[in-house]
Amino acid sequence: MSDREDEKMAVDDGTDEISTITLGQYYQRLFPFTDYFQWLNYNTDAATREFTHREFSFTINDGVYLRYQSFKDGAELQREVVRLAPSKIDIGAVFTAAPKHAKSLQPGVFKPVSKELVFDIDMTDYDEVRTCCSGGDICDKCWPFMTVAMHVVDQALREDFGFTQIMWAYSGRRGVHCWVCDERARQLDDPGRRAVAGYLGMVRGGAEQSKKVSLSQRSGKHPHVIRSAKIVEDYFEDLLLVGQEILLTPERWTKVLAALPDEEVRKQLDAKWSKNPNRSSVDKWSEMVDAVDRRAGKRNTAYGLATFERDMMLQLAYPRLDENVTTHLNHLLKSPFCIHPKTGRVCTPIAPDQFDTFDPFSVPSLGQLLRELNASQDATAPTSLTPHVDAFKKFISTLRPPQDVKPTLPSLEF
Repeated sequence: MSDREDEKMAVDDGTDEISTITLGQYYQRLFPFTDYFQWLNYNTDAATREFTHREFSFTINDGVYLRYQSFKDGAELQREVVRLAPSKIDIGAVFTAAPKHAKSLQPGVFKPVSKELVFDIDMTDYDEVRTCCSGGDICDKCWPFMTVAMHVVDQALREDFGFTQIMWAYSGRRGVHCWVCDERARQLDDPGRRAVAGYLGMVRGGAEQSKKVSLSQRSGKHPHVIRSAKIVEDYFEDLLLVGQEILLTPERWTKVLAALPDEEVRKQLDAKWSKNPNRSSVDKWSEMVDAVDRRAGKRNTAYGLATFERDMMLQLAYPRLDENVTTHLNHLLKSPFCIHPKTGRVCTPIAPDQFDTFDPFSVPSLGQLLRELNASQDATAPTSLTPHVDAFKKFISTLRPPQDVKPTLPSLEF
């Protein structure tokens, strides 16, 4: 058994160390409250409405969910978090009034007015594609799906929308979150958020639909499609053909061939691979592409065949977004620096230059951090969390205080 397999199996180790007591120690000694306040107050010292009217929610005592928490400043937030030692902190929208007064306000008065544009990408949405793991499990064979997702979404947000204040974070278990903090993004209403999510969404259809990427000849020439296809292509062989072996068995190759818009080619390839099923997915993919190219050349007008390789690569590796998280202004999302209850790992920021090197198995757990603290005689000594806090500080330094900015979007038509 490889070291990685050991790590995959041990991903839930240490959860027995998560308790109100150990969480309290973490919040008292390690949680970066000062930087956290600077983030949500947008790099200004005196508390603004961006912070005082922000909703926080806490999960405490094995499932008690406290919504509409709000605080006058960072110090009050710190006192309450240390007192309650929540197992989870969720961040919501900025409202017209302080959320703690929500129950006393007249209907229609209390409503969300702004929030970061957020994205949630979860590995479980790749379960129909990945062959190494399922559910909450991850390993080094499937984590590159998240690497591809971060590259694709980050470049689209920067190059197509002009956003610059973008923070990525590991969820602590099996996925990543993206926080777009530009004021123009925070001011988007629900229709604007739906438009961005729709622009980024390319894989459509449930498990029963064989072909989930259907691009017209015009949309296939869109810069976002061309750029995304190039990113996917760079990772495709190692991720899908070598790592996932998507054509290794009849069960696997049947799913891929089902999306091929030519019954004759499907039958020919299935028969050929059935006679020699143990050949690698790399070889089978090459044979499939050659067969499709020959067939498309003979038919001369078969756009679906001519673009099959590109569309199939996108279908298998393009980011799968949880659009509900993005499209609703009042949707809450787990806070960075929470402790994941299933793994004990910290929800840590990921800098853009770390997309390819980030290792979820190296992220510190609560138990590991407390052992490091207990072993050190110096209360100010760095821990395994320090580099992640430094990355957070670096991101915060890019934030600008709120201004009166009207949200605008580029043309979202493909």
